[in-house]
Amino acid sequence: MRALVISGGGSKGAFAGGVAQYLMEHKKREYDMFLGTSTGSLLVPHLAVNEIGKLYDIFTNVQQQDIFSVSPFVQRKKGDREYVSIDFVNSLWQFIKRKRTFGESKALRRNIRKNFTYEEYEKIKTNKHDVVVTVSNLSMNRVEYKSINECSYEEFCNWIWISCNYIPFMSLAKVNGYEYADGGLGCVIPIREAIKRGATEVDAVVLEAETLGKQKVLGKNPFSLMISLFSHLLDQVERNDIVIGKLAAKNNNVKLNLYYTPTSLTENSLIFSKRLMEKWWKQGYDYAEMRHEDD
Repeated sequence: MRALVISGGGSKGAFAGGVAQYLMEHKKREYDMFLGTSTGSLLVPHLAVNEIGKLYDIFTNVQQQDIFSVSPFVQRKKGDREYVSIDFVNSLWQFIKRKRTFGESKALRRNIRKNFTYEEYEKIKTNKHDVVVTVSNLSMNRVEYKSINECSYEEFCNWIWISCNYIPFMSLAKVNGYEYADGGLGCVIPIREAIKRGATEVDAVVLEAETLGKQKVLGKNPFSLMISLFSHLLDQVERNDIVIGKLAAKNNNVKLNLYYTPTSLTENSLIFSKRLMEKWWKQGYDYAEMRHEDD
């Protein structure tokens, strides 16, 4: 049983889309299971129904307003560099309203339901073994994996949304009395979960470079420094997930193929730029092609 696993990584998910396109269209790989965390959870349902063209259009055209109903960021450009800074008005308004997050991501929930249809949900349940998304149950301090086979259409769309909620910048969700957020807070790339669910071969796309090629630039104000800190912590979770995944693969005689980004794509994956995401999608395709040029 073959599984495709995609890590979290915000806008860098475009790179994973390119890798998946090459593997599925050129290498003709057919996957029984798809597992994703955060941005990976947005990708896997569309890949499961082989809607790569539709996924490319959705992903490379996403903008801040497609994600945030209340955005804590202002996107700016200085020369060729694109970056985000705090939207003090929106963040202050959130505090006045006694909200616990700097922003709200209800626009993303609407877009998930708009782009992932009930017909596609039914097609996956009929034709694929499983599609799984990762969420963090903050109330119980644990990671949970939500299978499409155990959820209604509405529930599964909601879990996809929750898997992407990178707090404290996006919404904190409540389900059955428990509070949930981004799956990456507990498991950035669920390789071991794919193996536990029966995968005998795993292709895992890691939306981070294998080694840090250059010194990171830390934030120049408390808000941007917080983003840098969260990025650092998630990098440590991701490395731990990969070590555990490799051990699980070795102990269960599972073939594990890891696809890292060849370089660090961005220091802030909450920037959604059409130009950059189109570039990263092509880089993902080209990188996968290079990896398999001797096959």
